[in-house]
Amino acid sequence: KTARELAESATSNVPDEQILFGDLHVHTTFSADAFMMGMPILQGEGAHPIADACDYARYCSGLDFWSINDHAESITPARWQETQDAIRQCNAIAGDPQNPDMVSFLGWEWTQIGDTPENHYGHKNVVLRDTEADKVPRRPVHSGSFASQAMRQNINLSQRVLLPLADFPNRQYYLNMMKFLSELRETPLCEEGVDSRKLPDSCSEGADTPEKLFAKLDQWGYPALVIPHGTTWGIYTPPGSAWDKQLNARQHDPERQRLIEVFSGHGNSEEYRDFREVTFDAAGGAVCPEPQGAYVPCCWQAGEIIRDRCEDASSAVCEQRVESARANFVAAGVRGRLTVPGSTIEDWASCGSCPDCFLPAFNYRPKSSVQYIMALSNADQTSSDPMRFHFGFIASSDNHSARPGTGYKEYDRIPNTEARGPRDATWYDRVNEGIPREQTPESAPFDFAGTKLQNFQVLDFERQASFFLTGGLVAVHAEGRSRDAIWNSLQRREVYGTSGDRILLWFDLLNAPQGTVSMGNRTQLAEAPRFRVRAAGALKQAEGCSDATREGLSADRLERLCRGECYNPTDERRRITRVEVVRIRPRVNPDEPVGSLIQDPWRTIPCSGDPAGCSVEFEDPEFPGERREVLY
Repeated sequence: KTARELAESATSNVPDEQILFGDLHVHTTFSADAFMMGMPILQGEGAHPIADACDYARYCSGLDFWSINDHAESITPARWQETQDAIRQCNAIAGDPQNPDMVSFLGWEWTQIGDTPENHYGHKNVVLRDTEADKVPRRPVHSGSFASQAMRQNINLSQRVLLPLADFPNRQYYLNMMKFLSELRETPLCEEGVDSRKLPDSCSEGADTPEKLFAKLDQWGYPALVIPHGTTWGIYTPPGSAWDKQLNARQHDPERQRLIEVFSGHGNSEEYRDFREVTFDAAGGAVCPEPQGAYVPCCWQAGEIIRDRCEDASSAVCEQRVESARANFVAAGVRGRLTVPGSTIEDWASCGSCPDCFLPAFNYRPKSSVQYIMALSNADQTSSDPMRFHFGFIASSDNHSARPGTGYKEYDRIPNTEARGPRDATWYDRVNEGIPREQTPESAPFDFAGTKLQNFQVLDFERQASFFLTGGLVAVHAEGRSRDAIWNSLQRREVYGTSGDRILLWFDLLNAPQGTVSMGNRTQLAEAPRFRVRAAGALKQAEGCSDATREGLSADRLERLCRGECYNPTDERRRITRVEVVRIRPRVNPDEPVGSLIQDPWRTIPCSGDPAGCSVEFEDPEFPGERREVLY
C-alpha cells in the first residue's frame, strides 16, 4: 500500500473522519537566514526553492498538507508573487481538489524580536486559507524589529570580495546572495498608519506588535490563522520574557490565534518549570539567581568560569570578579557569552537548559512555555469571565532547507535539521573574527554602541546547534482531504502535535451535555468529566523509498532532496506503553503560583502494549468541587 492508503485504512474506524499529518512551518531560500545557511562554507547545499519543498512533502515525507512560511522580513514584492505562483503550481498537480494527494497552504512568518522582555513578542506564522490572487494580501507583513533591520544592513566591500574569492568554485552562490540582499535593501518601506489596501504593491510593510499585525489582517479581511511558535527559545528571546503581556484584547486575537506550536526542530516549548534564568529586584533591575536544583542559569555559570580563572578562588578579589561577571552577563541579555572572553562551549556546560524536559529548546524561557501560557488569566477582566488563551496544540518542523516533515526518520543531521557551522577550521576562524579568543581573568561588559560584530556572531549559534532536531508534525481530525476539510479542523482546534512519529490519537469527553465532544472543544459540566483516550503507535519504517516515490522523482532529484530515505511505512506499529494526562487549572487570581496549577503528569495510565493500540478511560472526581475551569 502507499503511505496514503495505509493512513486511510488506519483511521477507517472513525466514521467520516480521518487523521491527516502536515507541517505548518517551512522555510526555503526565500528566507534570508535559510539563504545564508545554504552557503557551502556553512556545510549548506545551496539554494532550495519552493518547488523543492513541494516535492519533498509529496515524495520524501509523504505529507497530507503543508504551508510555506518564509520570513516576511526578507520577502520582496517579486518574491511574494513567486511564492504564490509556486504554491498554486504545487496544488495544481495534486489531483481532484476534493480528494487531493496533498494540500499546500500559503503563508509567511512574522519574526518579531525585542531587546527587552517588555517589547519582545516572539515569532508567529501566518497561514492563509486561500491561494487565489484576489483572496490573499498583496504583500506579507513583517515585524519591523531588528530581525528585518539586520537584513537591510549594507554588506561591506571585504565581504563582497572575500566570500566569492575564498570559495571560488561556489562563487555564484555568494554572488546570488549579494543580489538577494541588495534587492531587499532596495525595496522601500511602506508608509506607516495607512490602510494596507491603499498601499502600493512595491513596498515592504511592517507591524512591530501583534496588535498592529492583527489590524492589518483585519484590513485585508481574508481568512488567516496566526500561530505563535518557539516561545521558549532563548537564542534571541530576552531573559525574563513572559507571555503575560500578550493576554489582552489588543495583543491577542482569539479568532486568529487558535493554535500554538509546542514542538519543532528547535525542540520542545511545552513544559513549564519553576526555575528562573533571571530575576528582578524591587526597582525592576535584572539580577542573576542562584542555581535551582539541577538548573544552572547561564549568568551564574559565567561567574563560575571566571572563578576557575582565579589564582585564589577563595579570595575577596576573586569573589568580586565572579559577581561582576554575573552582572555583566545579565546586562548583556542574549549576548551574555561575549562578556566572558575566551570561553568555549565546554565552559558553559548545560547552563540555561531545562534538565528534565523532553527534548528542550535551547536556553529555556519557562514563563513563555505553553503550559505557563495556558495557566494565565487576565486580571483586568471580571473574575466570573476572565480572558484566557484557548489554544489547540500543534507541532511542525521550522525546517530551513525546504524539507517539510523531516521527522519521519532520524538520518543525515545537517540537511534535516538546522545544525550548521563552518565547514573547516579556516572558516571557523573567519566566522568568529572579532570575537575575543584570549582568556582574561575578568569579564568585560558588552559594548552595545561600539561593537562591530555581525548579528550572527553575537548570538550563540554554536551551542544552539547541539539542540537541533528533526521536526514535528501537526495532526488533524478531518472529514476529508480537501483544503476546506483541513482548514475547518484547524479552526475547531481538533488537532494534536507529535515530535515526528505519526501516532494516532483520539481524546474525547464522553459525558458532556451535548454528548461526546472531541479534542479542542470547550464545554460546561456540573459533574465529574469522563474521558476516553485511544492511541495507536506510528508505523515502523522500512529502509529506502517506496516504488511510488521512485516513480515520482528522477533518481538525481530523489537523491538531492530525500537523500535516499523516504517515509516508507511497514504494516507493523510501535507500541503505546502508557497514557500521561496533563491537567492545568488556569489562574483564578493573579497571586496564584503558576507551578501549583500545572500538574504534569496528573494521571499516568499504563497500556498493555497491544500492537493494535491502547484505549483507556478515566474521570476527574475533584472537578465538581473545585468549581473552576480545567484544561486536560
